[in-house]
Amino acid sequence: MDIKTLTANLSVTPQITASDMQAIKDAGFRAIICNRPDGEGADQPSFAEIEKAASKAGIEATYQPIVSGKVSDEDAAAFETATANLPGPVLAYCRTGTRSATLWSLSQAKTRSVADILAATKAAGYDMGGVVRRIVNGGKTPTDTGDAQYDIVIVGAGAGGIAVAASLKSRKPRLEIAIIDPADIHYYQPGWTMVGGGIFEPEQTSRTMGSLIPRGVHWIKAAVAAFEPENNAVILDGCRVVKYNRMIVCPGLKLDWNKVEGLVDTLGQNGVTSNYRYDLAPYTWELVQGMREGRAIFTQPPMPIKCAGAPQKAMYLSGDAWHRRGVLKNIDIQFNNAGGVLFGVKDYVPALMEYVKKYDADLNFFHNLVAVDGPAKKAWFDVAKPDTKVERVEMEFDMMHVCPPQTAPDFIRVSALADAAGWVDVDQATLRHKTYDNIWSLGDVMNAPNAKTAAAARIQAPVVAENIVADMRGGSATAQYNGYGSCPLTVERGKIILAEFGYGGTMLPSFPKAFIDGTKPTRAAWFLKEKMLPPIYWKGMLKGREWMAKPEKIVAE
Repeated sequence: MDIKTLTANLSVTPQITASDMQAIKDAGFRAIICNRPDGEGADQPSFAEIEKAASKAGIEATYQPIVSGKVSDEDAAAFETATANLPGPVLAYCRTGTRSATLWSLSQAKTRSVADILAATKAAGYDMGGVVRRIVNGGKTPTDTGDAQYDIVIVGAGAGGIAVAASLKSRKPRLEIAIIDPADIHYYQPGWTMVGGGIFEPEQTSRTMGSLIPRGVHWIKAAVAAFEPENNAVILDGCRVVKYNRMIVCPGLKLDWNKVEGLVDTLGQNGVTSNYRYDLAPYTWELVQGMREGRAIFTQPPMPIKCAGAPQKAMYLSGDAWHRRGVLKNIDIQFNNAGGVLFGVKDYVPALMEYVKKYDADLNFFHNLVAVDGPAKKAWFDVAKPDTKVERVEMEFDMMHVCPPQTAPDFIRVSALADAAGWVDVDQATLRHKTYDNIWSLGDVMNAPNAKTAAAARIQAPVVAENIVADMRGGSATAQYNGYGSCPLTVERGKIILAEFGYGGTMLPSFPKAFIDGTKPTRAAWFLKEKMLPPIYWKGMLKGREWMAKPEKIVAE
């Protein structure tokens, strides 16, 4: 037997025999459901044989035969009734277990999210792609899907989605492009660090989505439920279907606040804040301004995360504010990083360490935040140093800036587009999907080993646009992405260490060293961050103006 658990009450398995019944009982099952009609296979035991063995073992047995590939809506409802009425836990079986898994998926469609259902069946080794539309439709067979068709469908209207739409329109204005995104507001997320440091107002970092969608691009204001890449289809909440010739996937990533016990309940109060949320960044500055003594903890979760420098940027700007007010000597700064290095590109570390020393911050590596008690002002970290047993430590705080754990969005992780870790699986140079050759991806959601930043998306968008146009012409990819990312490390008010790098930590400076030496803090880099980058974002990148972002050509060897 190969028993696969779907829920605490239901597991599925391929064909069982009468001789398996004792093992089924020993595993704790109290009931079985046979979903395989008698006589499908010459070596198949009849249900009567199974029922007799089950009765002898004290297990209740139910016969609900389903012809392979013909699971009806009524069958799913009957399966739900059966599992509800039978003593649990229940083991359902058919030839491979697929019919049983399908019945469960459809029966749960009204009460569980699509992502939860697909995650459970995927973990059990069953692909529910063939019934995903029915799952999205509450377990019922769709009668009117209302298909819409576009040349290109873009999933996600963040930095990458709007930028690539604009870049495509600048190359081929007649393209029929649709962007799918349910959000009303688009955020300039790199600005939130500056809000948390008292430099920007929150309003400077947001625009209405409708004002940013490129002219001539259709905006489908809806959430994606699932993909059918074999059918060139995207399924929206409500079971609407959008068809495409080519698709670009760029919905960003998920901030998994719930992964830290107690965090959601205390965010925005009790001294717990985060610059990773628009509404919390002002609270960061409020706490910094009000703090005169005590302990301030800044956390960083395991990689990958959006803008890996952001957690320490918050620390530096806070330390600078306390230094300017003359209270730094009374504040104990702790930087608790789940990783083992301050910054992934070693060339920038010496200059950063000077500021760590200036603010007298303690660097605690391999410290991963796992729980928070806001009212008690306590936090717990799992310390996982190499070759040592994990130790849980408790730390008190007066202020804590949290960078949350981050994953790919649920609907991506459970899809056929994802790699084993849940990220969209692309070729790191061309950003084309490794399996589906009419799909590309960019931004935080894809699995290329680059930094997840808006600066990276700015370079990726023209690469994807160029390669899609080449594909439309029947040619191979012409542009390549070199892994470029940028992290303006705000080490003090008025100075920035401008980290620019590509794959493998290769230095990729945009400016002559005489103007901006990225390995040193400079006022020129601060001017770039404060005054130049926001308009470059709003008026350049999102408008398809590829300033300093022309795609790098693939050179034949």
